Amino acid sequence: MKRLLIAEDNDSNYILMTYILKNHYEFERACNGKEAVELAQKGGFDLVLMDIKMPVMDGLEATAKLKELMPDLPVIALTANAFESDRQLAFDAGCVDFLTKPISSQLCLSTIAKYVGE
Repeated sequence: MKRLLIAEDNDSNYILMTYILKNHYEFERACNGKEAVELAQKGGFDLVLMDIKMPVMDGLEATAKLKELMPDLPVIALTANAFESDRQLAFDAGCVDFLTKPISSQLCLSTIAKYVGE
C-alpha cells in the first residue's frame, strides 16, 4: 500500500484527512514543516500532503527543502487560501498540485491517484 506523509498542524483537519484516506493509503503525520522534512528524509513515503500555514516552518519552505533533497517526491499543497497568488507560490516552491480546504474527498483521492496510483 502506498504511504503518504500528511503535514498538518490542525487536529480537526488531520482527522478529516485520515477519514478520507484510511481505506486507500497508509499515512503518518507531521505537525509542522520542520517535522515533515525530517520524516520525509527517513524515506518510505510516496507523496506528501503539505499544509501551507504551519508553525516552526511553513509548508512553502518545507516544500522547497524537500524538493532540494528529494526532487522526485511529489508534494501536494493543502490550504484554506484559494487565491491564484497562493497557488502560484505553492507551485513556485515545488508543489505538483494544489487542494483547497475544505477538502472534497473525491477530489483529494483523484488528485493523489494522479501521482501515486490507487
